[in-house]
Amino acid sequence: MGSYSIDDLKVGMSDYIQKTVTEADVVLFAGVSGDFNPVHIDEEYAKKSIFKTRIAHGMLSAGFISAALSTKLPGPGCIYLAQNLKFKAPVKINDTVKTTLTILDVNVKRKIVKIETICSVGDTKVIVGEATVMMQ
Repeated sequence: MGSYSIDDLKVGMSDYIQKTVTEADVVLFAGVSGDFNPVHIDEEYAKKSIFKTRIAHGMLSAGFISAALSTKLPGPGCIYLAQNLKFKAPVKINDTVKTTLTILDVNVKRKIVKIETICSVGDTKVIVGEATVMMQ
């Protein structure tokens, strides 16, 4: 588990986590979020969609960014201030999502860090974005 102070962080530092999306993850996320879009939970409906099968909620995969920030880089105690996301491809059940974080900017005085956030399945980027966090 990463645990950095603001003085330890440098532009270009990078780390990642990986998580395989399970049936249970999708069902539990639907229950917690209230998002019961049939493309996520109904295989017969999803077969008729452009994806031809069920897909995970985009925000489920985006949640892996929060997990990576809080456990890897910069680690425990950072405070999420902002995030932009672009969803580029679907995540299917049993896909393994790799969430990679790379530091873009460190403002030591303000204790603010900007981080590139990329979720990918294999060589396919499924989410790209940028996070801003505050160090304590």
